[in-house]
Parts: sequence; C-alpha cells; structure tokens
Amino acid sequence: MSGSAVTRAASLMSGAMPDGVGVASGLTLTSVDRERVLPVSQALAGLFPWGGLRRGSTVAVRGSVTVLLALLAEATASGSWAGVVGMPRLGVVAAAELGVAVSRLALVPRPGPDLPAVAGALLDGMDIVVIAAAGRLQESHARRLSARARHRGAVLVPFGPWPGADLELTHVRSHWAGLAKGYGHFHSRELTIAARGRGSAARPTTATVFVSRDGMAATPTPLPSDGVWPPETGPVPVEPSMVENVTRLRA
Repeated sequence: MSGSAVTRAASLMSGAMPDGVGVASGLTLTSVDRERVLPVSQALAGLFPWGGLRRGSTVAVRGSVTVLLALLAEATASGSWAGVVGMPRLGVVAAAELGVAVSRLALVPRPGPDLPAVAGALLDGMDIVVIAAAGRLQESHARRLSARARHRGAVLVPFGPWPGADLELTHVRSHWAGLAKGYGHFHSRELTIAARGRGSAARPTTATVFVSRDGMAATPTPLPSDGVWPPETGPVPVEPSMVENVTRLRA
C-alpha cells in the first residue's frame, strides 16, 4: 500500500465515521484537547503519570506484544480508532481476546519503503498509531513522526526503542500459572512491566499485571485448589466406537 493510497483512505475515513466516533484529524484541538487522555486498563494506569494515553504523546513498548495490545483495548472499546503499521504477524484473535475492538483497528502489515508516509497519514486520521520500525527508520524520520503526533493530537506507540519517547514501557519478566504435575492448561500470565520517560514520567515505576481469559487485571484470578487448569473432572469414559474410529483412521 502506497503512502498516497493511505492518505486518500484517511481523508475519506474522516468523513465516513459513524456518529459519535471521532478521529484525530477531525478534532478542533485546543490546549485542553491536547491534554486529553485516552483510557487504558486500570491495571496499567499507574504506569502513566497522566493516568492513560495522553494525546500528542509518544509511548514506546518494548518486549511484549501483550502489553502493546492491552494499551489499545480500553481506548478502542471506548470509541477510539487505532492503526498498526509493520506487524504482519499480529494476531487479530489475540487482540480481540485482550479486549481490543478489532472493528476499529486498521492494519498495514507491510508498508514497504513508504513506512514514514503511511505512518504519517494514519496519524492524521487515527487516535492511536502503532508502528514497528525495526531499524527501518532514520532518527530524523522518527522525530518527525513524534512531532506529527503532537501536532495532530494522536498517540504514537512505537513497538521497540524510539528516540525521544515521552514514556517507555519495558517487559521485565513473565510467569505462567495453570500447569501442575506436568499437565494442564495455562490459566494466566503474570507480567512485570517497568516504565520510565521524560518530564513527569522521569521517575521509574513498575507494575505487576495478570492476563487471563477474563482480560488484564491488577490481581490474579484464583486457580483451582490443585493448581491445575481446567479443573479435573475425573476420568473420561472411552466408548468402543471411539477406539474403532481411531483404528480406522490409522489404517
């Protein structure tokens, strides 16, 4: 997809959004608007000196796609639009399971050499833009995109290191729960995240969050008493027809 194509799409989208859903390019930005904050999960809010994703800011995420998607969940569920550039392996099902409103998620998996132009066009028409540059952007291009986000009142979320980011969230460690005695299913994941940035975000902060089938929370979901998930329900009887079917398939 070329930069010009995305620019045209963004301009059309600004006039075709349903009532009640706004995009960055459609806002009349005042000083109050520029400080407006898009919501994040309560489990993550303590990592942000603003309590969420401040419009015009650049928030880099390092080491965890789960954290990246969790940042989009509350905002998209509340009516904001998000674009993701340069992540061809991003799982839409995983995004939905974490609470992302995928109907408000635009994907540009392979922007090619037009990456700066594509990201810039999305910043004109989206509330949040995720970009995975992976060394494909010069520092001057990165700083221009951050400046464009500030000007448009969008939130730029680079996946990976980013020069001059207002805040950087780094995955420190993970721990899975739900397996015991060598069997079972994963029940939940414990994530430790560190945050550090500039200005009001200069003081380092850490948070531990828990991700399960119920989404992200600040406290873990209790496991069954034996630590195995799903709970054991006793042996499952095997019907003779089941064995016959397996035998036929193997033959």
